Amino acid sequence: MPLTSATGHGRAHDREILRLAIPAFGALVAEPLFLLTDSVIVGHLPDPALGALGVASAALSALVGLCVFLAYATTAAVARRLGAGDVRQAMRQGMDGLWLAAIIGLAVSVACWPLAPFIVHLFGATGQLAAQAVSYLRISLLGIPGMLLVLAGTGVLRGLQDTRTPLAVSVASFTLNALLNVWFVLGLGWGIAGSAWGTVAAQSLAAAAYLALVVRTARAHGASLLPDLAGVRAAGAAGFALVVRTACLQAVLLVATSLATRMGDDQIGAHTIATRIWTFLAFALDAIAIAGQAITGRALGSGDTAGTRAATRRMVMWGIGCGIAFCAAVLLARPLVPALFDAHGETAAELLAVLWPVALLQPVAGVVFVLDGVLIGAGDQRYLAWAGLWTTLAYLPFAAVAGSLVSLWLALGAWMAARLVTLALRAYGTAWMVTGASRTAA
Repeated sequence: MPLTSATGHGRAHDREILRLAIPAFGALVAEPLFLLTDSVIVGHLPDPALGALGVASAALSALVGLCVFLAYATTAAVARRLGAGDVRQAMRQGMDGLWLAAIIGLAVSVACWPLAPFIVHLFGATGQLAAQAVSYLRISLLGIPGMLLVLAGTGVLRGLQDTRTPLAVSVASFTLNALLNVWFVLGLGWGIAGSAWGTVAAQSLAAAAYLALVVRTARAHGASLLPDLAGVRAAGAAGFALVVRTACLQAVLLVATSLATRMGDDQIGAHTIATRIWTFLAFALDAIAIAGQAITGRALGSGDTAGTRAATRRMVMWGIGCGIAFCAAVLLARPLVPALFDAHGETAAELLAVLWPVALLQPVAGVVFVLDGVLIGAGDQRYLAWAGLWTTLAYLPFAAVAGSLVSLWLALGAWMAARLVTLALRAYGTAWMVTGASRTAA
């Protein structure tokens, strides 16, 4: 159905966006809640456990984050086929994404296991902090295949305009993760290793749930479950530009973590907590972007450019409004945050200072994440890759001169401003609005 006929007015657009975004919000928030829960529990362990968690989690997030195209590209491809009325081929592409996720997950786990000490050293970690970070990272690598299967499975369901099922899986997975972490870390006394084992178990069970759901749907529509090597290669090729785009995003965050680590234990501890809060809010804002991916892919697949444009405008307004609300929430909660994470002394002081830029950047982030989602849904990967390179280059000089944790976060603010400019200029034009069941990048 053309989007214009289903959502011809502002309120109808809002209903369509919220139908997808509200469940996506819950599912997306569950991921940073994994990290927030880990931080709260590990924060009760002796130093430098929290800092080690920050270093290892940053490395793990970088590895998994590079593969986020498994969700994004699959969402766009499946949604386009759905919009064009070809559900069987949509599920065939979804299965290709799952096979690609399994292959990449196994390869990453095997390749990174012996490199764990080197990876941790890249963040400037030494001594006991490095030892604990290596322990957490190596255990977590066992869960990489499951994590990537979760990404691909989520992408298939989002492309089918189903964000409720990922919400149910995420809530169950988060609950299990919290219970296992409390038991392993505080009950059994496994320390930071217990936190890693709890997350691996929860993510692996979530992957099994997605596999069962996608396989059942594929069978119902007559799609083959066997790997199609040509399809797997095509899925990998289509995601390459998104890998470049994601690598640029991860490079910015990795540089920030590395610089904060070198500033001292208090700084990396505060930076870890601030990053957790930023990630939590980013995933919450990204719920609208997920709606943008699904709506844009489906609308362009059916040839509805007018509906795509109208929905984009509404989603940008939602992004701005949510960004303002999150800014206010951070400022109101700011005095309570150090106690929540058991931060004291200089770590608490650094955290209170850096929460100001974290809060004030939220309205900008609201627009950036929405436009990013819209262009991903349109399959505009090539532009996103080039924009990612340019905005990263804009960030590096500011990061290089950062002498404090606050100035480091101001450098991140400059990066967000550069992303806003590049995405807004693209969205204002029409080159990204390519219609049909498949897309040739403009």
